[in-house]
Amino acid sequence: MSRALPDVTEEHFMSELPRILIVDDSRMVRTSLSRHLQGRYEVREEHDGESAWQTLVLDHTIMAVISDLQMPVLDGFGLLERIRSCRLTRLREIPFILISGDDDPAIHEQAGRLGVSDFINKDIKAAELKARLHNLLQYSLTRQSLADALAGQTQDAKTGLFTRRYVELQIAQALSHAARHNLPASLLIISFDNYPLIVEQMGEKKVEEIGAKFAQKVAGKVRQEDCVGHFSPGCFAIVSPGTALESCVIFANRLRHAISEAIISVGNRRMPLTMSVGIAGTPRDAVSSAEDMMKLAYQRMEAAIAAGGNRTEAGVTLQTEEPVAALTLDQARSCLLSNRPEMVLAQLPELTRQMLPLLLLLQSELRLEFPIAALSERLAARMKPR
Repeated sequence: MSRALPDVTEEHFMSELPRILIVDDSRMVRTSLSRHLQGRYEVREEHDGESAWQTLVLDHTIMAVISDLQMPVLDGFGLLERIRSCRLTRLREIPFILISGDDDPAIHEQAGRLGVSDFINKDIKAAELKARLHNLLQYSLTRQSLADALAGQTQDAKTGLFTRRYVELQIAQALSHAARHNLPASLLIISFDNYPLIVEQMGEKKVEEIGAKFAQKVAGKVRQEDCVGHFSPGCFAIVSPGTALESCVIFANRLRHAISEAIISVGNRRMPLTMSVGIAGTPRDAVSSAEDMMKLAYQRMEAAIAAGGNRTEAGVTLQTEEPVAALTLDQARSCLLSNRPEMVLAQLPELTRQMLPLLLLLQSELRLEFPIAALSERLAARMKPR
C-alpha cells in the first residue's frame, strides 16, 4: 500500500518543490508559464504530446500537466486521452490543465469528456495560475490519502487480499442485491486441511506465503464482481453474487484438484497439501443475513474436513459434484510421514489396488501364505458405508 501523501501547504512547496510538466510547441509560451511558477514549482518542458507522454512514463515525480491543445505529433486531446486511459493509476489520475485561447463550447465539452481538470489561457496571471495549481494538487493528494485510508480498512497490508470485515460487507450486499433482483448468491469458505499440523511442520511464515499465493491466484481466476478475502488463519472466502450453488461446486472441485496436484516442498521434503470447501448459496439455502451465510458455509467446510478432507460440502449431493481426487502412492507416503493417516484411510482400498502387483511379487519371492490377491476386495467390503 502506498504511503499517504502530505498536505500541499506553502511550507511543503518551499521545502520540496512539486514538479510540473509544461507542454507547448511555443518556446515563448513555455518560458512565460515557467516564470509564473518559478519559486513555487520545479518545471519540466516538452514541445509536443508524444515527448510529453514519454517523459510522464519515465518521470514518476511529475505531479501535474499543463498542455497546449494544438501541437505536432500528438495534440492536447490525444495526450489527455492517452493519460486518462492509462493502466497506471499515477498517470490516470494526474491533474491535467489544458491551455485554450478559444471559448468554443465544443472544445470544452470534448475536453470534459476526456477528463480535463481545468482550463487556462496563455495570458493567465502568475497568481491565478499558482492558485489553480495549488487547489488541484491539494485535491489530488487528499483523494489519494482517502484512497489509502480506505485500502487500509478493506485490504490486508501483507497480502493485499480483502479483510474479513470487508468480505462480510460484500456478503450482505450480495444478499441484498439477490433479494431485489431474484438472483442467486453464493459463498465459498476454503480451508487448508489439518492447518495446525501444517503450520507446525512448515512454519507459520511459509504457510502464510503459500496461502497468500493461492488466494491471489484464485483472485485472478474469478470474475471482477466476485470478492476473495481472508476469513481466518489458513481459511479464505469467495463471495460470488449472481452465481448458483451448483456452479460454485464445480469451481470448488476443480480448485481442490489443482491444489492436491501441486508440488510443494519444504527443504528436500514434499508436503501433501489439500483443501476443503464449504458452500452456502441462495435460494437453495434459506439464509437471511451475512452472519447466517458465513456460519453455514463454515460449518460445511468443517464437515468436509471431518469427513477426511479434500472435499466439497454444499449441503446436497449434486450430479455435478466430482469425486475426491485420488491420492498417489507418493502422496500417501507423505501423508503417513507427516502424521496424517486419516487422508490415507479414506482411500486405502484404491491405494492397495495400486500396490497389488508389488505385493504379489513380494508374496512370490518370500513364499507368503497370506491371501494378498483378496486384500483389496476385503478392504473395500470392510470400509463400505453401512
